[in-house]
Amino acid sequence: MITVVGTGTGAPVPEDAEDVLAGAELVVGGRRHLEAVRLPEAAERIVLGPLAPALDAIEEYVVKERPVVVLASGDPGFFGIVRALAERFGARRLAVRPGASSVATAFARLGLTWDDAVVVSAHGRDPRTAVNACRAHPKVAVLTGPGAGPAELGAALARTAPGRVLVVASALGDPSAERVERVSPAEAAARDWGTAVSVVLCLDEARSVGPVRTLAGPGERPAGWALDESAFAHRDSMITKFEVRALALARLGPRPGDLVWDVGSGSGSVAVECARLGAAVSAVEKAGDGVERIRANADAHGVDVHVVRGVAPDTLSELDDPDAVFVGGGGRELPDIVGACAHRARRTVVVALAALDRVPAVRSALTGAGFDCDGVLLQSSRLAPLPGDVTRLAATNPVFLLWGVRSPVLGEGVAQ
Repeated sequence: MITVVGTGTGAPVPEDAEDVLAGAELVVGGRRHLEAVRLPEAAERIVLGPLAPALDAIEEYVVKERPVVVLASGDPGFFGIVRALAERFGARRLAVRPGASSVATAFARLGLTWDDAVVVSAHGRDPRTAVNACRAHPKVAVLTGPGAGPAELGAALARTAPGRVLVVASALGDPSAERVERVSPAEAAARDWGTAVSVVLCLDEARSVGPVRTLAGPGERPAGWALDESAFAHRDSMITKFEVRALALARLGPRPGDLVWDVGSGSGSVAVECARLGAAVSAVEKAGDGVERIRANADAHGVDVHVVRGVAPDTLSELDDPDAVFVGGGGRELPDIVGACAHRARRTVVVALAALDRVPAVRSALTGAGFDCDGVLLQSSRLAPLPGDVTRLAATNPVFLLWGVRSPVLGEGVAQ
């Protein structure tokens, strides 16, 4: 049997774990955990470093049915060592005694509930997922790691979400060293935070206190998407129609941790819908009134969209690399814009256009960037009332929707 003991945030081993420690023949844990407890003189000790050698050593004891104790910080089942142990030895061989996680403790220090928080680990993972989660959601806890600490998080958010508040919690549970500091992203980026950071909370304080919840996790998923055009402010019906938006969203696949560009955003209907589905979004629009309209539509739907006023493709150099891109509009420069987006996109590019003449050049731009390209011509007719309580079909303008999907490289992926 392997007993996994969560020490709590900065706390010593709980009293009810002393009995298993007394009978342990192998104890595995961080140096500070091993130094903080009384161990049997005959017990072997392994200081955790690389995980694979420790797992191999544990296996030698498990096959002989000799008792093993693993010490870990906080709740070892929450982004902790329980996953690796269960995958190697099976959950039935584990007895887990959890402590309080750093996330729970940090929110407790602020007097905030966290049933509506997004929790993301940047420890040993691609930090862009954490950054995008912080941009998209009003209440996020980030478990940090080397190269993905408060400074790196702050530097990324200072450019795209400077109004966020970062709460850096260090040495939680240590009475002599604990610090909980509120800083702006720019302030976080300018400091050396050392190695004692326990967790970073990212708050959009205008949206961080929500209604009473019955389902934990990020905000409730939208009950529907491809919303009617009437759900958005727009100019002279210049908006991506909901039939087109439905397929575009299906091909974009926006999800938490993603960054989506909406280039030539117009009313921002695609940007807002992607944000409602949990992605971080940058909307690019050249018209000043369009920029204000996008912001108003984002506010009306309770989401955060990073709006950039500028002309593509030049403005795109200011943005972080996206997972997916939607390009709307037309013009002679459309193939150049699509090509610039395709060379930056990690997963897919979707293009909506009305002109048949532009289709070959757009398709060439996608395939030239290494994408597999496909597309459809969307033609729909909507029910429309006529006098006498009868109905006719009213045709909408046909729209070409092209999409390119980057072929995955074997073994390549993004940690979520």
